[in-house]
Amino acid sequence: MQNALFVGVSSQVALQRELDVISNNMANVSTTGFKGRSTRFQEYLMPVASADSFARPDRRLSYVIDQGTTLDLGQGPIEQTGNPLNVAVKGSAFIAVQSPQGERYTRNGAFEIDPTGALVTSDGYKVVGDGGPITINQQETGLTIGLDGTVSTNLGIRGKIKLVTFANPQRLTNEGGNLYASPEPARAAGLDGRLESGALERSNVRPVIEMTRLMDVNRSYAMVSSMISRLDDLRGTAIRRLADVA
Repeated sequence: MQNALFVGVSSQVALQRELDVISNNMANVSTTGFKGRSTRFQEYLMPVASADSFARPDRRLSYVIDQGTTLDLGQGPIEQTGNPLNVAVKGSAFIAVQSPQGERYTRNGAFEIDPTGALVTSDGYKVVGDGGPITINQQETGLTIGLDGTVSTNLGIRGKIKLVTFANPQRLTNEGGNLYASPEPARAAGLDGRLESGALERSNVRPVIEMTRLMDVNRSYAMVSSMISRLDDLRGTAIRRLADVA
């Protein structure tokens, strides 16, 4: 009976983890360039001590192990904005930006010009250019951003946005809704990434799918909680009866 309680608690922990991931996805439905995540679990079979001691061995105990999350790298919907400072990333590339912690990566192409003239994201991170920071003077006009990330004005080319890819993008870790850090070095995107000017890539989270997952998790959690409650009641009854016999 005690083993059954442990198995139930293991399931509850896994369901709570999945609930956290779903909640984060739902919270970022409107976040530009956000990529949803899904949970990965593995069954762990723990052998019972008496398994080799009796003719009819006990069943092995089945626990749930959290194997982390999988990043959904599918393309999000492209929304036309008409703003020359907006770009939608197409393909597997990420935009390199400078954060206080070092170089980070994003699919958020909602750019602005800060008071110093630097090209920054809507979160305030400076966009990294292939030759350094990209700056635009207040007097410049006719800003355009090309397919390859080349930033031009009436004064000519001002820089080229650094687009990168990764050998294993599943190793990217979130630092906020649409900002990522990588434990491995980034590499030039080449043909793996293109920008569409005057547009933004919206979150690739599908609310209907997430709501369905949420209902399934809540239903499963309630069932496991009910089972644990019944097992606890049975254990209490057994203890009382043993006390009466003694």
